[in-house]
Amino acid sequence: MAIGTSSIFDQFSLKGKTALVTGSSRGLGAAIAVALAEAGAAVAVHGSRDVPEATAQRIQDAGAENLALVGDISEREVCARLVEETVVRFGQIDILVNNAGIIRRSPAIDHSEEDWKLVLDTDLTSVFRLTQHAGRRMLAQGSGKIVNIASLLTFQGGILVPSYAAAKGAVGQLTKAFANEWAAKGINVNAIAPGYMATDNTEALRNNPRRAEQILERIPAGRWGNPEDVAGAAVFLASRASNYVHGHIMVVDGGWLCR
Repeated sequence: MAIGTSSIFDQFSLKGKTALVTGSSRGLGAAIAVALAEAGAAVAVHGSRDVPEATAQRIQDAGAENLALVGDISEREVCARLVEETVVRFGQIDILVNNAGIIRRSPAIDHSEEDWKLVLDTDLTSVFRLTQHAGRRMLAQGSGKIVNIASLLTFQGGILVPSYAAAKGAVGQLTKAFANEWAAKGINVNAIAPGYMATDNTEALRNNPRRAEQILERIPAGRWGNPEDVAGAAVFLASRASNYVHGHIMVVDGGWLCR
């Protein structure tokens, strides 16, 4: 149904849709997965090492169908399996949220090739692989929504995180590359760039009083973000309300980049 022929609330509904959210055991991924479920989607949740039972339970409590998956997305076969198991369980995949990621901190001069490869494989190559696998299904059905989780380091260089900055910079470009090819085929590929969020990835920063104060002073909103702050953006990009949004990187940062 085209926008203009139903209420605006209907445009945000995900009823009848199926989503896969990687890295949804906790943090941003869990908040996004629950939000998609509350909007009406059936959701496959994923943990890298353990089954994300807590998130699955929250989705069940929201009255939505769920599937709990586990696997290391730095491995090629796991990316294919996650998409396949989602389709087997629900019959289709309409929404893919590439959220899973890791970070390794060290001065650039000391940053090991092992850390470089692991971060790139997990934060970038998995996005390419999962998007390919889900995209084949979406191209066949003529519709789909892919939401990549980028970062402020998609735009900035960061400090002590060269592999993470490289990966997230490339996620932004990959988002645009897929969007250019698939926009005319009914598939929206976009990204969310969260600001400084109170999650596991930023624990080291928040435990460093000087660095935490420097960050907070620059955020116009006056606070660190929380996982729920990205939920609305995710639902928007996964819904029909964003049908004419392609290749966009939506910044959710409390105003950091405009400072």
